[in-house]
Amino acid sequence: MGTLYLCATPIGNLEDITLRVLRVLKEVDLIAAEDTRNSIKLLNHYDIHTPITSYHEHNQRKKGPVLVEKLLQGQDIALVTDAGTPGISDPGEDLVKLCYEQGIAVTALPGAAACILGLTLSGLPARSFAFEGFLPMDTKRRKERLESLTKETRTIVLYEAPHRLARTLGELALVLGSSRKVSLCRELTKCHETVYRTTLENLLEQIKNQEVKGECVLVIEGKSAQELKEERQAQWEEMQIEEHMSYYEAQGLSRKEAMKQVARDRGVGKREIYRLLLEKEDE
Repeated sequence: MGTLYLCATPIGNLEDITLRVLRVLKEVDLIAAEDTRNSIKLLNHYDIHTPITSYHEHNQRKKGPVLVEKLLQGQDIALVTDAGTPGISDPGEDLVKLCYEQGIAVTALPGAAACILGLTLSGLPARSFAFEGFLPMDTKRRKERLESLTKETRTIVLYEAPHRLARTLGELALVLGSSRKVSLCRELTKCHETVYRTTLENLLEQIKNQEVKGECVLVIEGKSAQELKEERQAQWEEMQIEEHMSYYEAQGLSRKEAMKQVARDRGVGKREIYRLLLEKEDE
């Protein structure tokens, strides 16, 4: 039985490839590439003559089982994407799943990943982040995904094509707020690498009269914990005090404990809640 090698390749600069990846690309029986025309340039640059075949989102259902069969027969296969690490926003994850279902060994060879480069260059918190890849094109799913980001407190990382950048920035400004901090990273590792650190509103205005080229990485500031707290508090304050109490009492809390929780939700003392309840009783 063979092994599937997930080989990270350069996202722009051909020097960003490891010696291990080069060795494996030469030694495997077959290279499965997202775009053979793109990958052949890399292979020619490093004088690699391993047979190559296509594996992409349009043929993955038919080609995946074919590749799995070759692996079961003992062939070693290297999977490469157009640029970066296979399995991130590409059909590589489906092939990995098929391999695991058949008990085929899979290993990953680390290297370039645009999402990590963009995150580290953004100047935004990198300790915890949410990687979203490309937003869905389907209108309903896209709206749902954008809405889900409104509560995200982690730094958000998105991919976007240059011709859709203005539309996406407009949607993000609408749902996240135009003043939200953002970094636009483009042409990463190339001679024209550029990072714009600004707000969604300013970035949208800045690109209106520009022709943006190259795949883009958007790194967006997450919502602050204080903002979330204030939003939740505002939601509670819209409720009648008796309704708020009933909400917790229905969950089995005693009246005393319910008052404590209501006071915490509204950012006031328990005595204030007690006073408001007494006033309601006297009405």
